[in-house]
Amino acid sequence: MKHLYIIKGICAALLLAGATSCNDWLDVQPASQVEDTELFNSESGFKEALSGVYSSMVSDNTYTKELLFGMVGILGQEWDNYPSTYQDIVDYNYSTTTPTAMIAAIWSTSYNGIANVNNILQHIDDKRNLFSYDNYQIIKGEALALRAFLHFDLLRCFGVSYAQNPQMPSIPYCTELTYRVSPQLTVSEVAEHIEDDLLEAEELLKADPIYTGETITELIDNGYLMNRQVHLNYYAVKGLQARLYMWMQRYGDARRCAQEVIDSEVFPWANAQSMQNGEDYTCASEHLFGLNNVNLSTLADNYFNEEYNSASFSLVLSSLLSSYDNDTDDYRYLSWFQAGTGELVDNRYLTKYYESSSTDSYYQNKMPLIKISEMYLIVSECDYRDTGNGLDALNELRLARNANTYETQPTDYYTELIREYRREFIGEGQLFFLYKRLNRTSIIGSDADAIGEKVYTFPLPLSETEASQRENNR
Repeated sequence: MKHLYIIKGICAALLLAGATSCNDWLDVQPASQVEDTELFNSESGFKEALSGVYSSMVSDNTYTKELLFGMVGILGQEWDNYPSTYQDIVDYNYSTTTPTAMIAAIWSTSYNGIANVNNILQHIDDKRNLFSYDNYQIIKGEALALRAFLHFDLLRCFGVSYAQNPQMPSIPYCTELTYRVSPQLTVSEVAEHIEDDLLEAEELLKADPIYTGETITELIDNGYLMNRQVHLNYYAVKGLQARLYMWMQRYGDARRCAQEVIDSEVFPWANAQSMQNGEDYTCASEHLFGLNNVNLSTLADNYFNEEYNSASFSLVLSSLLSSYDNDTDDYRYLSWFQAGTGELVDNRYLTKYYESSSTDSYYQNKMPLIKISEMYLIVSECDYRDTGNGLDALNELRLARNANTYETQPTDYYTELIREYRREFIGEGQLFFLYKRLNRTSIIGSDADAIGEKVYTFPLPLSETEASQRENNR
């Protein structure tokens, strides 16, 4: 078993005691399965394996749909119109067929990715002599960061908020490729493991050219270390640390990490003209980390298109205007929404994932997962918690978006923070998790008692609770 590696689709039953025998699983031989002894005998093999993990994240189950604008967008009440298959989800009913299947798919897809990462990490130290340049440090750093990233989003889905009870049972933190059952850990224990992986990744990624400032061309290792924004680079790790520390209520640490990213000046604000003329819908220069999705235009056609309205996600004009406080000069309002026609003229379809009109590959196929704007909002919230005034960083973001700035502190800072997240990250999967982190009793647009009805925490998949006898995570 130790010599098997699957770039895509490694068995999620690694976590499940007695769910299947080792021999039964070996009877299923995916076409992409190769021998470890072959794959990990070259630097290129490690590169291919890491690329396979990133590719596995471009999945409808996770970062192409459900953890961006699909299930998590619906839970955040981001859409007025959505496919009928989400009706139980908009009501926070997790027990029926469709939500159960979506939740199980998030679990299995994410743990598949983690298993693949662990296989890389299981081999890389013994093969350090294979690597050229600083690729050992960078590939290992990225792998550790990926393991942390995937576990953190699983924790945000399946663990209760720190504000509720960090000692509640949550998920396993898997650090090796094994058929032994990984123990279920508390929310705080998982967060500590994530922190440890990120701290180690941070040290390794100090060799990252995005941090050192080294100019990488195609002449250097065939340009392998170019395009660092579609990898979990050094600053993406700092941004993820900031996000994690906000979750852990360590606001001083969160602010420090976010400010380091801002001070680097590596991620400039997107050009307004490029946003408005359709060259840069996702604000590519602002991505600390994003995925390259070559099927992005197909995604837009399928889910943000009036031609397929019954399967699409959209807002109505009145709620969109309300969300933006009727500030129609805001670049986000101007650039990110397209009006329907005819009977659908009142609908507004998100354009973030439309195909770029630019011929420059830098602006094409980008799906943002961490952006510089989040760092400003983290600094704003930390300043507010510390001093009662979070306007400086908040207004920096609003100025960059040509939105009206605040002259005085809002009467209800957190309501305005939530609304800013909604404006900035619509379709990116961050709004629902903000509500959860803050442990808000209600979500704008829903009558549900978010805490009493256990809105914020997904139940563990049934197969996991039956096979591994996990404790209640809700």
